[in-house]
Amino acid sequence: MAEGRARSVETATVVRTERLTPHMVRLVLGGTGLARFGAGEFTDHYVKILFAPEGVTYPSPWDLDRIRAEYPRESWPRQRAYTVRAWDPVHQELTLDFVVHGDEGLAGPWAARVQPGELVRFVGPGGAYAPDPAAEWHLLVGDESALPAIAAAMERMPVGALVHAFVEVEGPDDEQKIATPDGAVPLWIHRGTRPVGEALVEAVQNLPFPSRDVHAFVHGEAAFVKELRRHLRLERGIARERLSISGYWRLGETDEGWRAIKRDWNASVLAEQESAA
Repeated sequence: MAEGRARSVETATVVRTERLTPHMVRLVLGGTGLARFGAGEFTDHYVKILFAPEGVTYPSPWDLDRIRAEYPRESWPRQRAYTVRAWDPVHQELTLDFVVHGDEGLAGPWAARVQPGELVRFVGPGGAYAPDPAAEWHLLVGDESALPAIAAAMERMPVGALVHAFVEVEGPDDEQKIATPDGAVPLWIHRGTRPVGEALVEAVQNLPFPSRDVHAFVHGEAAFVKELRRHLRLERGIARERLSISGYWRLGETDEGWRAIKRDWNASVLAEQESAA
């Protein structure tokens, strides 16, 4: 969310929750506050959920421009971006999946304890990627943070599409049942004690590419995303416009810290790799 004029804040209600795997919780949101919501063009649609700092309350309805004008910066809502796993316009239900690692972080612990009936405030949706039906094949790569978007992309694949999908999770209990309309499933990579993304980089490096006409979606921890961007651009010769690739998070950085440096970090990485291309 830019520092300029804020987007309007929408309000939804938690309808139900579900523990999908040991490290992922699903929330289904509903209510009249979703009457203006729309998604479906992209498979990486996302919303930014807003959390008021502890002890801070705002006039209702929330107005981000007013909050920024009247409250000190440390009292502004914190925001976390989450992929739209599914949107049901008939029943006006929005499904979001959250990675949960105990009490670590802000949104994960909240999602693990939130109850039906509680209010959720957010802005969005945003989004930019959907599988190109004209591509000769598709490459999908990500860790847990990218799993909802990869799942949505696989379910949207055109019939007959050639898909290579690699998803890294902690262990076998974190796998989910996702597939393309033709029944293609991801290659699940169990991280175990290895660094996040290390095995994903190896998997893509070792993959025989059917052709250079690929539409690729690569998202997750910033370090492995950087390595795969270099590999795809420099070693595989994939055109920049055929890549949807970005770091959703960075090991060792808070979400606020990563967002503060992400734009400059991405720009420097892109400039470095494009100059070498």
